Amino acid sequence: MSGERPFELQQKELETHIEEMVTATISDLSSEFLLMPTGVGFVRYPDFQSAYEVLKRNTEGFQSLSLETIRGALQENSLVLGVLRSILGMTAPEWAELARVELGSDITQGAARNIDKDCRTIFYYQKLTARNSATKTIKRIDSLIKVAIQYIDKGAPLEQEGVLHRLAKFDTAFGVESLGHAVRENVPYAVLLYERYLGRPFAAHRDAVSELVGEVMENAIEQRLREAGISYRKTGRAERIPGFGQAPDFCIPDEINPVVIIEAKVTSDDGTARDKVTRIKELETQRNKHVREGKPRYEVVACIDGRGFRQRRADMRDLLLRLNGKVFTAATLDRLIANTRIREFVSSQLLPAKPLA
Repeated sequence: MSGERPFELQQKELETHIEEMVTATISDLSSEFLLMPTGVGFVRYPDFQSAYEVLKRNTEGFQSLSLETIRGALQENSLVLGVLRSILGMTAPEWAELARVELGSDITQGAARNIDKDCRTIFYYQKLTARNSATKTIKRIDSLIKVAIQYIDKGAPLEQEGVLHRLAKFDTAFGVESLGHAVRENVPYAVLLYERYLGRPFAAHRDAVSELVGEVMENAIEQRLREAGISYRKTGRAERIPGFGQAPDFCIPDEINPVVIIEAKVTSDDGTARDKVTRIKELETQRNKHVREGKPRYEVVACIDGRGFRQRRADMRDLLLRLNGKVFTAATLDRLIANTRIREFVSSQLLPAKPLA
């Protein structure tokens, strides 16, 4: 059975070689945490570095931090605000809380998040200052700038036993002096700030796009269906479909008369994997209730990935048996159409599937 996968076997063969097929499927699972969707608002390093240079130039190497110099930098590039936040080493809501406590600003956490997001557009601040109606937002940005200058100027307080101050970092511990050292002494400071901006690194971004992680698999499925000219219906989040207790992610050719339904799931957590396997099993239970001429009306297909499923060997065994082996991973997704009834709906030329290494 070397090289074969469960979706290529008949049910009796699958049952005979089930342990081998479980191992093969688990070996195909990828560590999806290495890849993240960028999303709409992702800031790439060249853009961040450009904003860093704008702030550095306008403040004379960070030695002239003032409301006026930072405003001037923002007029050139709104992302300067993200660079300033990274120097502080704080999230947008934390920064807003400083402004509320120290300056009595009315900025809310939600407003701070929105400003932080909007400032990723280069000319956002420039357009903002050109509008007479944006005075409230400008005032809030001013309060963020002022409190940032205040905290950067004074640096971290003396170290106390048992606690660590958030500004006790090499670039802020001794105020502007530390900041100047970071800029002058050949430290790749823009790189450090960029990683701090992303967080742990990339954690802040990962949190921001957590809901999009599962869509990586859905998008890959959709791309293959489109390229093959296959009619399909992709359901929306929490959408209800008549006849289904829970809606699958895809119905082929449609939800009125499905021939194949697909559930796409990606997870890095074994507990979440258990819940997602349960959801897929529920679709199989529903299938067995939708019978025509003594046979299920449609085929249930699972497209899964992520290290969370590796920890659920018993669940994987059950899933393969209940879905007649129709379980695909990112590594075997190129075989999805050829090994399911989806092939009945191909209307354009398909490239041959690449063999697994």
